[in-house]
Amino acid sequence: MRRTTFWRAVDHEGEVLEGYVTKRRDRKAALKFLSKTMKRCGKPEIIVTDLLRSYGAAMKVIGNADRQETGRWLNNRAENSHLPFRRKERAMLRFRHMRSLQKFVSVHASVYNHFNQERHHYSRANFKLNRTAALAEWRDLCAA
Repeated sequence: MRRTTFWRAVDHEGEVLEGYVTKRRDRKAALKFLSKTMKRCGKPEIIVTDLLRSYGAAMKVIGNADRQETGRWLNNRAENSHLPFRRKERAMLRFRHMRSLQKFVSVHASVYNHFNQERHHYSRANFKLNRTAALAEWRDLCAA
């Protein structure tokens, strides 16, 4: 498969809102991703992006150019949310088709959000209780 670009929207708590796979990193792809995300999640107060120029061009079209922030460490939350996904992708030795990658992205985001308990905020006992509750809830969702 040709090199693909993975677009990801992450909220202020680190929860993955949207994942989108494209072949290009141009204004058209950024516009499609941003409009799709805003339709699903609403208009944000601020949008933190990296320094890719296609974000700025797409923001001008949408009318959110004043809400965009770029900075050296501002984008860390989105970049760090890529790490578990990239680890899984490397273990699978890449994807053969873009459609299978898109399916994996959408499923991985929902599973990751459900089980990401932010361990450092809880004691071990509370973490185990939260993880067990999440697993039981996930089984109920899969059974329905």
